[in-house]
Amino acid sequence: MIEALTPDRLRAAVRPSAGPPPPLPNRRGWAFDVVLALFLASLGTHYVLIVQEPHSALLLMVPVVPLPLALRRRYPLAVLWAVLPLALLVRHQSEDIAYSAGVAVVIAAYSVAAYGRRPAAVLASLPAAATTLVVLFAEAKLPHFPNGVVAVLLLVPVFAVAYELRMWRRRAAEGHERLSALEREQLAALQRAVEHERARIARELHDVVTHNVSMMTIQAGAARKILDTAPDKAREAMAAVETGGRAAMTELRHVMGLLTIDAGTGDDPAATADLSPQPGLGRLDALVEGVRQAGLTVGLTVSGERRAVPPGVELAAYRVVQEALTNTVKHAGGAAAEVTVEYAPAHLAVEVTDTGGRPTGAAATGNGRGLIGLRERLAVYGGTLHTGTRPRGGYRVKALIPLESS
Repeated sequence: MIEALTPDRLRAAVRPSAGPPPPLPNRRGWAFDVVLALFLASLGTHYVLIVQEPHSALLLMVPVVPLPLALRRRYPLAVLWAVLPLALLVRHQSEDIAYSAGVAVVIAAYSVAAYGRRPAAVLASLPAAATTLVVLFAEAKLPHFPNGVVAVLLLVPVFAVAYELRMWRRRAAEGHERLSALEREQLAALQRAVEHERARIARELHDVVTHNVSMMTIQAGAARKILDTAPDKAREAMAAVETGGRAAMTELRHVMGLLTIDAGTGDDPAATADLSPQPGLGRLDALVEGVRQAGLTVGLTVSGERRAVPPGVELAAYRVVQEALTNTVKHAGGAAAEVTVEYAPAHLAVEVTDTGGRPTGAAATGNGRGLIGLRERLAVYGGTLHTGTRPRGGYRVKALIPLESS
């Protein structure tokens, strides 16, 4: 079954959803965050030394506040809640130095908004960050740096914003590529499904048309030859032709009905799909009887304990018998055939043998696709098909289809 390319899947392809943690950032992201954390730590330390007299507690605390930013992409919520109490602690020690801690809080809050994966936690954390910033900047004094340092401080946010914009464009391009890959994958899956369905319909049409038309051709030819000498038998042969034609039409309506099932309407019986069951093992008697009417001696033996098997397996077994008997009629005229069906504990065995004979006029109509189609059909259910001549003459077709033990 092909999954539809729904809007939810498309959105999931271009942005992460809540759940497992996001993948680790690349080396450039790691390097940028580490350098940013170390730069803010050194800048805060330098500011402490310039603005205030050396204070042991501040010299230890101020550099620690921005250090968690090195993990801001991987654990944004944890980083924010680690920075907030540290920033408040710095503000408690000195109102003048709280400005440096506020920068770390701003970056941590941005990281939560950009990389947070739990909407409820993000919405609860951002007000806390805003409140902390109000407390930090309420009475903080703006720093005084040398002119050379001011130039660097102006370039840092510009560089950070430019880097983030570049990363955003890269993520957007990757999301677009994932979306395109999903579309290509679905298109390829649709094409494969069409090819499989086309092959399946071709097998069904081959099995239906080849068998029934071959029987009708042989019976009509026999009726033509004995029409003057044995009109009663000729009428029986023509009746068999009529029966075969009706059977062929029934199966063809079923196959074609599957193709037009969406176009059928309840008001138009002719347009409504024929949903009658496909042939199975229960119709082998009718199949064998139809072949007998074509002049072929056929025996049917069913052994083992009969039990319900999947409809697809029944259809595959039926098609094996149908194709084998059709080939016998076409390539072994005058032969006798035997059909054996065995219900084994672990598999279903279907075997069709004949004693050999001479090819009929219908042999020239074969294209060799019948046995290939049977192998493909059986392979769907893990079955195998073995064909070949018999040591004492004739031909043998045997199929083994595994069954689930009850």
